[in-house]
Amino acid sequence: MKIGFIGLGVMGRPMAQHLIEAGHELFLHRVKPVSAHLVESGATACASAAEVARLSEVIILMLPDTPDVEHVLFGEDGVVPSIEPGKLIIDMSSISPLATKDFAARVEACGCDYLDAPVSGGEVGAKAASLTIMVGGKPDAFERAKALFEKMGKNITLIGGVGDGQIAKVANQIVVALNIQAVSEALSFARKAGADPATVRKALMGGFAASRVLEVHGERMINETFEPGFRLRLHHKDLSLAMDSARLLELMLPNTAMVQQLMNSALVKGLGDKDHSALIEVL
Repeated sequence: MKIGFIGLGVMGRPMAQHLIEAGHELFLHRVKPVSAHLVESGATACASAAEVARLSEVIILMLPDTPDVEHVLFGEDGVVPSIEPGKLIIDMSSISPLATKDFAARVEACGCDYLDAPVSGGEVGAKAASLTIMVGGKPDAFERAKALFEKMGKNITLIGGVGDGQIAKVANQIVVALNIQAVSEALSFARKAGADPATVRKALMGGFAASRVLEVHGERMINETFEPGFRLRLHHKDLSLAMDSARLLELMLPNTAMVQQLMNSALVKGLGDKDHSALIEVL
């Protein structure tokens, strides 16, 4: 299949690599030195998103935020002005659910299908092709894309209509953020109270407190290795989406609001480009 892939960051690079290895023909935009190996593996570098759209049957986006997706889709030399009816756009970014519904309506008006399919699992999951993929869109479009999702992830769920994938991702980010905060507080408490935090973490992994966050991010916190698997500033963006949605829904999310404020402090301290487990440095 001819697949366009736009957004070759920490997550996008291994995701695109899996598709190349599966035998698909990839057309890439925004190729930088760090992603040049994808071209060496057989992908084609394109000068614009419009060129990607013309050459591809399916166009996948993996971009940082809502304005980035809007620009790539509808901006000058963007995807939509150059797209032909019958093609499929899959946005695997984590962006606003409300904006997603608007983008989908504009794409579908051109005779194309649209799926929102944000992911969870971080760089580790992207490299292992074990991502959780939360999809919103029409069932027939989902079936068309499912074989591609299976090359990038393991837990693949059609949540509902367009935008529901983004809603599930926001819920995911709330859970992960609160878990990171809980592990940060627990390990900080252990260290301050005089116990070895590494040994405490090992003990907790055998009990009811065990979690993926304690396993992966707990180790990062203890070793103070914060190379980004998922940048703190992007998680802060996701919590902002959660709080914006909560206001519209007249819903209280008190602990989410607290962690968002701690992430605000982390950004002020210059931690935005570190892994989100670096939240412990605020404590």
